[in-house]
Amino acid sequence: MGQRMLLEVKNLEAGYGKKQILYDIALSVHEGEIVGLIGHNGAGKSTTLKSIFGLLTPFRGQVVYEGQDFTLQPPAVRLDAGIYHIPQEDFIFSDLTVKENLEMSFFTMRERSNFESRLSEVYTFFPVLTNRRNQLAGTLSGGERRMLGIGMGLLRRPKLVLVDEPSSGLAPVTFQNVAKIIQEINTGLGTAVVLVEQNVKVAFKLSQRVYVMKAGRMILEETGAKLLERKEWWDLF
Repeated sequence: MGQRMLLEVKNLEAGYGKKQILYDIALSVHEGEIVGLIGHNGAGKSTTLKSIFGLLTPFRGQVVYEGQDFTLQPPAVRLDAGIYHIPQEDFIFSDLTVKENLEMSFFTMRERSNFESRLSEVYTFFPVLTNRRNQLAGTLSGGERRMLGIGMGLLRRPKLVLVDEPSSGLAPVTFQNVAKIIQEINTGLGTAVVLVEQNVKVAFKLSQRVYVMKAGRMILEETGAKLLERKEWWDLF
């Protein structure tokens, strides 16, 4: 592939309490790569992202990031190391303005320099946030909130972004804008992305490689281009 390995998940098993959700999960992400993760609801996609980010402690297996074992590291350590998680649910501060949300994200970093230049970069990617910068985040539309969440991560210049269902609750046109921005961030900044997405066609178009999950297991790894060539996708699940 040429790029250096950024993330390796090895033989991962995880769940909630005693309920096991993931079985022997293995996936990899190279620097600057977009990797899609698809499957039916309940297949274990979000649980996989939570395990990578440290929100869940695996029953067994390893999460290796930049060659180091991060399996037991807390989310704060992973955040500082350059991993950013954008969950399906809103995680913005509704009673703060757009700019205050961005400031909160930036000033939780260890390295606090170049805020204005990074803020300008976010506004370039998301012009609507420039117009809304003094507006309370809780009054934004669903698409604008999703953009703000991505912008909060972008300020931190992550090496790897874990994006969970960016299309959820968004109108198709709004989602197309969000998908385009994810691709622009990847190509413009070299940020690697693990993309969980229910719109499989978009996932295939954006992703260099795609993993298919079923009932907590990986059942297929293929390039996005080859999956796009398929006439039917129902047999993937």
